[in-house]
Amino acid sequence: MIDVCISMAHSDFYATHADYRTRLDIHRKYAHNDFDMTSSALELIKNEEVHSILGPQTWTEGKLVTELGGKAHVPVISFTHRGGSLSYTPSPYFIRRTPNDLDQAKAFASICQGFEWHEAVVLYQDTNYATRFLSMLNKAFQDADIRLAHVVAISTLAEDGHIVNELEKLKTMQTRVFLVHMNAVLGSRLFLLAQKADMMSEGYAWLVTDSLGNSLNSIDSAAIECMEGVLGLRAHVPKTKNLDNFRNRWKKNMLLMKPESTGRELNVYGLWAYDTVWALAMAVENIGPVNPVLLDINNSKSGSDMFGVQISQIGPKLVRELQSITFQGLTGEFYLIDGQLKASALEIVNVFETGDKTIGYWTPDQGIMPKLSLSTRQSYSTSIKELKTIIWPGDSVKHPKGVAIQKLRVGVPKKYEFINVPDNLHRNHTKITGYALDIFSAVMVQLNFSLDYEIIPFTIESGQCNRTYNALLHNVGKAFDIAVGDITILADRARYVDFTLPYSESGTVFVVRNKKGKGMWSFVKPFRWDLWLTIMSACIFIGIVLRLLEHRENEKSDSAGTNNQKFGFLFWFPISILAFPEKNMVASHWSRFVLVVWLLMAYIMMQSYTAKLSAIFTVDQLDFRFSNDYYIGIQKGSFTKDFLVDRLHVNESKIKEYSTIEDYHYAMNKGSENGGIDAIFDEIPYMKLFLDQHDSDYKIVGTTFRTGGFGFAFPLKSPLVVNFSRAILSVTEDENMGAIEQGNSGPKYSPFNQSDSVNKQSLSLTAFDFGGLFILVASALLFALFCSETSVGQKLTERVRYYHHRCSVFLSFGGNEPKVNSTVNPDRSGDSFSEKEQGPDDSDRVNLDDSSGPGTPARESEQRNADISATDGQANESESEQRGIAVSAKQISS
Repeated sequence: MIDVCISMAHSDFYATHADYRTRLDIHRKYAHNDFDMTSSALELIKNEEVHSILGPQTWTEGKLVTELGGKAHVPVISFTHRGGSLSYTPSPYFIRRTPNDLDQAKAFASICQGFEWHEAVVLYQDTNYATRFLSMLNKAFQDADIRLAHVVAISTLAEDGHIVNELEKLKTMQTRVFLVHMNAVLGSRLFLLAQKADMMSEGYAWLVTDSLGNSLNSIDSAAIECMEGVLGLRAHVPKTKNLDNFRNRWKKNMLLMKPESTGRELNVYGLWAYDTVWALAMAVENIGPVNPVLLDINNSKSGSDMFGVQISQIGPKLVRELQSITFQGLTGEFYLIDGQLKASALEIVNVFETGDKTIGYWTPDQGIMPKLSLSTRQSYSTSIKELKTIIWPGDSVKHPKGVAIQKLRVGVPKKYEFINVPDNLHRNHTKITGYALDIFSAVMVQLNFSLDYEIIPFTIESGQCNRTYNALLHNVGKAFDIAVGDITILADRARYVDFTLPYSESGTVFVVRNKKGKGMWSFVKPFRWDLWLTIMSACIFIGIVLRLLEHRENEKSDSAGTNNQKFGFLFWFPISILAFPEKNMVASHWSRFVLVVWLLMAYIMMQSYTAKLSAIFTVDQLDFRFSNDYYIGIQKGSFTKDFLVDRLHVNESKIKEYSTIEDYHYAMNKGSENGGIDAIFDEIPYMKLFLDQHDSDYKIVGTTFRTGGFGFAFPLKSPLVVNFSRAILSVTEDENMGAIEQGNSGPKYSPFNQSDSVNKQSLSLTAFDFGGLFILVASALLFALFCSETSVGQKLTERVRYYHHRCSVFLSFGGNEPKVNSTVNPDRSGDSFSEKEQGPDDSDRVNLDDSSGPGTPARESEQRNADISATDGQANESESEQRGIAVSAKQISS
């Protein structure tokens, strides 16, 4: 077929370009094996003095001939050899007219993504070239998160029995996606044997590379019938009038030139050969007529030229011209990039009984598309929704799910809350109920494929349920295909199983018992006894200080009262001032100062009392510490024990295990002192169920320690994980999720407004909490006594008052303060004083007196024309202190 295409290309080109100065002279050598191919190439180079070699078809041929061409500087052009296979020995004289295999590997990865196949088995022809393609495929699959579940190498000379044995092994695996990378001869044998092994039935998915896809029309009808339902890739060839015309002429020439040949169909390899001859003819014409002088005979016998081949000086020029040539051939645009055909579109074909059809396309830039449109740009797509209808093996139109599980073996633990397994342990899933199984049933409905399943309780040899969750998970992939139940997703467990997305809330919490009936004395609980005692002591101390500060005024008053009244003054006055804050209750300035300090302290204490009393009645707090007197309950067989010991550093001897919610309730009622527990540490779903039944008796406290939640467990790399995870999302977001929870006495409690940390302190405030406040108050009281009752304090007070007066006068006169001389006559009590102030001259004199003595009227100043008058008479000390110094300025003139 290729030979006829080459001959037609030669005649067509020069018929079209009759004016060209050069002509290609084609020399043919037929080889039946790799040795013949190498010797034929050597003979062509040495004897025929060729400038280029066309046509190595196998990896071994290409490798040997390419090395020979590189030594002789003769370009070797392959239109069947796969790209990338000679990366270990790159040569500038090897030109690949075929697309790069890396593009084909990416295309298969996109197809698997589109059909949601997460693993595949590869069957390949055992050659070095196929091994190189396998490495490219593995990389593309890894980038797409697709696993190569198994790889099978089949030799070209393999007997049918060996192939059948390999197929039988594959039947025992769950994976039902098979990718075949073989030539047409070996591939035809494989599918005939797969048909006999009943592996071309419904549920199987078969993919073939372009090694088979490009030759589908050359495979005999018996093999095509066995390949019904296969998906494959092949190079896209645009439909043109020139192509149709060529096909018709090719059939006639085939009958005339090769009447004995059994192949009567043209494929893309022949078209590539046709375009390659045209490209060579153009390149030679650009170089011009060949001068025989340009051929050097190198007779060196060195290792680098052991064959004594001729070194062509035309070869480098020919390579450069081929790299620069661009034209529209029968297969589309001819354009080489680094010795490789420019990436083009691939057709996705579906094989049916009488042939094949194109159902879509793939391009490196846009991915999968139903119609090829190079002018319209779109983002890369792996969607297969718009592809044409596909006929799958078994004459089915439902795309295979990629895995084959005859009956899903579902392992469950025996849990009365989430999995209720009867004691007889009959393997009948209709008798096993629970919240987790209801979720599992809803998930099975959401899957886009049907699976039968069998619920199997996890037991040990004695028949009793084994409650160790890690042991259950270690049996996933052995005794079970999936583990369902209240299985917490943990990082340690993810090393040997794959988890789905969680179907429940995540986290573990502490639950403690509510303290009922706070009693009639709850109002005293905000303050501890020492704080109450300190407050009462402070009241008495303040009363004593006030008594000392007011004793002189009480001695002057006729209503000083009896001793009992004086004694009562010590206790009740600080309290009564809060209820009757009248300004005339004290006469001394320092008494008022003490009362201000007392009111500040009382305000702080009242606010603290109100806040703490509210907290006692409204805020959940943990009222115990992890000490030797307390025990914590956990679920038997749960990971929470290790969590408490390793992360929270709880003594293992203080942890008790329980099996059911009622066991928790019974132990909490007993308390640690009676052999029970004071707190439960368990996962949120359990505690929500627990609080749903005993909501008024218990409360969640402290921090929520995050975990992965509850999920289903599969063997590592199971293709079902993604499907189940998506189904779980659909179930948890569906409105029926609430009905599932309610139907299983589902959790109603949600731990909102939890405290950020476990409070391990006392409920009541102590005297130490306000120690700083009491120190400040005591210091202020002692300071008042010091200033009022000592001579040093009185002098200090008098000086302060003097400067305070001067500042007041200065501010009253707007900064124009008259210059005066003052004489200060202190009172014995230190609470009042007399001042005589004189101006600079005798005619201008101002007398200022406090309330302890009569005021002296001011004389009218002749210089300032000011009339200053003061109120006559003596007032008592209290009135004097309230009024201060009264000055009336009637007229001021300059």
